[in-house]
Amino acid sequence: MRHISLIFVLGLFWLLLSGFFTTFLLSLGVLTVVVAVLATHRMAAIDQEGHPVQLALRAVTFLPWLIWEIVKSAWSVSKIILDPKLPISPTMTTVTAGQKTVVGVNVYGNSITLTPGTVTVGVQGKKLAIHALTQDGAADLEAGAMDARVTRFEGGAA
Repeated sequence: MRHISLIFVLGLFWLLLSGFFTTFLLSLGVLTVVVAVLATHRMAAIDQEGHPVQLALRAVTFLPWLIWEIVKSAWSVSKIILDPKLPISPTMTTVTAGQKTVVGVNVYGNSITLTPGTVTVGVQGKKLAIHALTQDGAADLEAGAMDARVTRFEGGAA
């Protein structure tokens, strides 16, 4: 099933990037996708971590939530930047990821980094070192709402 899904995803991605639908170019696209899937199969990289199709349905609700979090955080950072007093309080903190898989921890770290005002600067197992622009931003992460949301996205109970 993952092989078929990978063929579909790579083929669709190739079509979106190409934009041309001549017989010659479509043939090259099919050949490229087949070679890529065969190479990936040979490397044994078509697994839950390499091609996490089990997350596809949950992404329908997770991605809009993440985009909303990015927008809210961008607004907050914009207000800080435009304030003449520049009320920043740079803070380093460590949070523990509640996810069970490497993919889940990766999604959590990337979600933190995508949110303006916070950056994941290091990962040691399930411990993530975070730099936050403000102490409030660090406190929000320490409260665990994003961790719980990413854990639900991964498929765990939170």
